[in-house]
Amino acid sequence: MRLLAILERSSHNFLPHTLSYVSVNRAGASAFNGIEKPLFLISPGEKEKLPEKSVGFVLPEEAGKMSYFLSPGEDVLFRISEGTPLPRLNVEQGGFVSVSHEVQLLRPITVGILTVSDKGSRGEREDLSGPTLARSVNPLGMLVKETAIVPDEIGIISETLTKWSDVDRLNLILTTGGTGLSRRDVTPEALLSVGEKQVPGIGETMRSVSMKITSKAMLSRGCAVIRGGTLIIALPGSEKAAEECFAAIAPALRHGVEILCGWAGECASRSHRHHHGAVR
Repeated sequence: MRLLAILERSSHNFLPHTLSYVSVNRAGASAFNGIEKPLFLISPGEKEKLPEKSVGFVLPEEAGKMSYFLSPGEDVLFRISEGTPLPRLNVEQGGFVSVSHEVQLLRPITVGILTVSDKGSRGEREDLSGPTLARSVNPLGMLVKETAIVPDEIGIISETLTKWSDVDRLNLILTTGGTGLSRRDVTPEALLSVGEKQVPGIGETMRSVSMKITSKAMLSRGCAVIRGGTLIIALPGSEKAAEECFAAIAPALRHGVEILCGWAGECASRSHRHHHGAVR
């Protein structure tokens, strides 16, 4: 599926664009070529529905009006939301968009972020890693549905992971904290207690990338498991380390979740749509 046209409406005139730049301004609103404008998803023949001073991105009718993420390129990501008279496009990640570019519809991936910290759970320390991870998942077409801060207690951690996996049916859970060597660091043990399969490459990748920054990374026990249809990943507790480790594994996460959930035939991963044979 390819982008058919980009139309900017001014009065009764429609200005076509072959290349444009979309972004999020400081107020958090979507911008088109540096100017805040409403952006809409339209089908061929719907241009008259465009409101004044707005922009329509024209896709084939088979794109439908579903609550998916839309990726017209490797870097750009829109969230499609219901609206009147047309579905609204909200920029999640900006970049250049060109007519005739291949477009992917991406299922939203539901995420839970669990901060494991004795002091954090008692309100004695501000949680920085959890919010940082929440911001990091947005550009990947992921929606944070659950967040919590729990103490370094294997029973509480395991109970939370089980509920989020079995009851809430989250696609991905990210934990931060409790992956070191102290006696209270039990997050990996909690993951292994609830996991049905291990995904060793994720922990190996996080350590490999972190080793380029500090030799102490070899002491981190970050790991990943699968429970049912949920991928659970234990990241380090520091804000910087959690952000760096997530960035290292992020390019493969959507592809992994799509395979795990059986979506691979419905929506192609923008990170791997040219490399489906790389993971078996």
